[in-house]
Amino acid sequence: MSHVPMNNRLLLRLPPEDLAALMPLLEEVSLNLKQVVIEPAVVIQYVYFPESCVCSILARTDHVNPIEVGMVGFEGMTDMVLREGDRTPLRAIIQLPGTAWRMKAVDFAQAIQTYRSLNYTVMRFKEALAIQFAYTALAHGSFTIEERLARWLLMSHDRARKDTMPLVHEFMAAMLAVRRSGVTTAIHILEGSGAIRAARGIITIRDREKLEEFASGSYGVPEAEYERLMAG
Repeated sequence: MSHVPMNNRLLLRLPPEDLAALMPLLEEVSLNLKQVVIEPAVVIQYVYFPESCVCSILARTDHVNPIEVGMVGFEGMTDMVLREGDRTPLRAIIQLPGTAWRMKAVDFAQAIQTYRSLNYTVMRFKEALAIQFAYTALAHGSFTIEERLARWLLMSHDRARKDTMPLVHEFMAAMLAVRRSGVTTAIHILEGSGAIRAARGIITIRDREKLEEFASGSYGVPEAEYERLMAG
């Protein structure tokens, strides 16, 4: 794969000399829609630092449908590894296809012991991700479908960094753990307000301010906390 300039904000926060030392451990890869990058209860082989892809983190059991509990893009990483042999009950899949840097889990476990800057930055990101998880739980429990969908689209828009995104109703319904008909109705409401435009398999953000109004406070706090925690 041809080299492209690095966009991952977590990696770019590292001192240049530390990032240069880590570069031989990083491999640039392309990731496809719905590709699983972390499988529940399986030893994690790689950690991923998204560049242009967006990753959904899902919780599930054998008796209920999965639900998205978090989202990661170029601002962070699939942050599940602290030591070799780590595993998780969560699943991570690609929501929007694109590229990422990946590092072998064994190398990452050693790197966070070796490079203080990496360990510090990862711990700050873990705190930001925990806040995002908390507000996702709040959204799932306390907000309407259209409010939750508005939040989800805003989060996707942040990470895609483009107004038009390939998103189908079935996938959005699965991420929010609601019926497809519920997502379809919510899309019609958002579209009727002028916040978005929906075509076959495509969502276009037309008025981000209106979308933020629809999110009704479910969006914004985790994003501000990420900026605070990762600043400096």
